[in-house]
Amino acid sequence: MTGPPSVDEVPVGALLYALLTRICDDIPGGLGAAVSVHHGDEPLAVLVAAGIAGHLAPAQIQLFGGPIVTAAETGETVVTADAFTDPRWPKLTREAVTEQFPERAATWRALRGFVARPSPFDCDSTLVLSASLAHSCTDEALHVLARYERLVCNTIVVIQTDIAAGSEQMIALLRSHAVIEQAKGAIVAVRGCSADEAWETLRRASQEFNVKARDLAAALVEHLGHAQVTTPEGLPQIVPPEPARYAAALVWAALATPE
Repeated sequence: MTGPPSVDEVPVGALLYALLTRICDDIPGGLGAAVSVHHGDEPLAVLVAAGIAGHLAPAQIQLFGGPIVTAAETGETVVTADAFTDPRWPKLTREAVTEQFPERAATWRALRGFVARPSPFDCDSTLVLSASLAHSCTDEALHVLARYERLVCNTIVVIQTDIAAGSEQMIALLRSHAVIEQAKGAIVAVRGCSADEAWETLRRASQEFNVKARDLAAALVEHLGHAQVTTPEGLPQIVPPEPARYAAALVWAALATPE
């Protein structure tokens, strides 16, 4: 198993590492935080990690399973009061992790709760923001992750020029993120719902019509503006296929109909 990724190896690492350090500071009993990414057929991987997450996040992904993997697979927030005794991940035990990283034995004895919050970009792309805790109370950690989620996503978008030359995976994430944010905004405006509820509406519709959420989002924006969707400068244009355009017309008609 490889060690935790070097911040210098990740184009957005320095800024994201600073944010993750802030997350650890803002969560009472925070021991570590990580951003992991899953795109298409690419394997789930840790993008940046701080604190004990530098060991624990890749250990979950590569060896033992855990909340990060489950959050990426299900698209749902995952919490546990005790990561090492939760029956959902029988391989993720204190003994197994201590054997892998004996130099952090005292830290593994202190670890209790764990939270993992996925942030979707499209049906093929997900970021997972996670935190490790020295206690079993996960409510405050969830609030902190929710507060930082948009900032983490926007940090990736703002520094897109740093990654444009080297990461097709991140370019795809940025492009999808931009169009889905536009579609979510339109759904929030017409339904008066939260951004999370808007995403769930978009995700369910994409599954019902068997089209990618990114393509459905682009088609919705195109349908509303009667023009091609705009993406941030330097990113490829998204042209939704006809099935997505058909689905978008039906979805918007349903959304715009008063309940």
